[in-house]
Amino acid sequence: MPEENPGNGKNDFPYPPDFEPDHGCEPFDPNAPVPQEPQPDKQNQSSMQNLKELGTNTLPDGKSNIHCLTIIGQIEGHLVLPPQNKTTKYEHIIPQLVALEESKDIEGVLVVLNTVGGDVEAGLAISEMVAGLSKPTVAIVLGGGHSIGVPIAVAAKYSFIAQTASMTIHPIRLNGLVIGVPQTYEYLDKMQDRVVRFVTQHSKISEATFREMMFRTGELARDIGTVLIGQEAVECGLIDEVGSVGHAVDKLKRLIRDKKQWEVQPV
Repeated sequence: MPEENPGNGKNDFPYPPDFEPDHGCEPFDPNAPVPQEPQPDKQNQSSMQNLKELGTNTLPDGKSNIHCLTIIGQIEGHLVLPPQNKTTKYEHIIPQLVALEESKDIEGVLVVLNTVGGDVEAGLAISEMVAGLSKPTVAIVLGGGHSIGVPIAVAAKYSFIAQTASMTIHPIRLNGLVIGVPQTYEYLDKMQDRVVRFVTQHSKISEATFREMMFRTGELARDIGTVLIGQEAVECGLIDEVGSVGHAVDKLKRLIRDKKQWEVQPV
């Protein structure tokens, strides 16, 4: 009978006497350094931060001479609003406006509004600072520029409103405990005069028209006032023009160019 093949079952050759199986692993060295996991570089960390905060991992490159100032949510004044509210804090905006005025690189400011209003004095403070900037300013209302957002919109040198954006004009109101004395009404009336005076001085709307819109009844379901949408805000003289972001940026560039030409003219 033929002898049985002492091979490994996969070929017809027997194992050699000094055969050792190779599993593809190197011998273990207890003194070898432990491999470290690769750490993300600063660029990846920055991309992750942008993705978390801004919803995108890339930002436009290149230095611009235009700064975009956003007024969104509710304008927060001396009282801190609940954490679930989207707010624009005046203690953030005011130092930013001072820095813009002092900056040599920024030549124009684009104010983008999508706000429901908020604190009256904080809104007026922001409006006065925007109006007081020596650099060209253009404002554009996207979505809404309601209540105290109206003075901020008209504070710029030129203002735009989107075709579908709206602006609500209504009287000043107080929340919480109110002392029922005539002085309370006088205080509200004086504060309201401040808003009316600022809006009429920085737009083409007359005081009589603005007050009539403010106290109009029947248009709002739970309040008195007026809602202006797109072209209506232009027709009454509150906003200068209907347009989009492209129109606002183009207008701001033209204002910057005109300012440079005026500065180089001989006296």
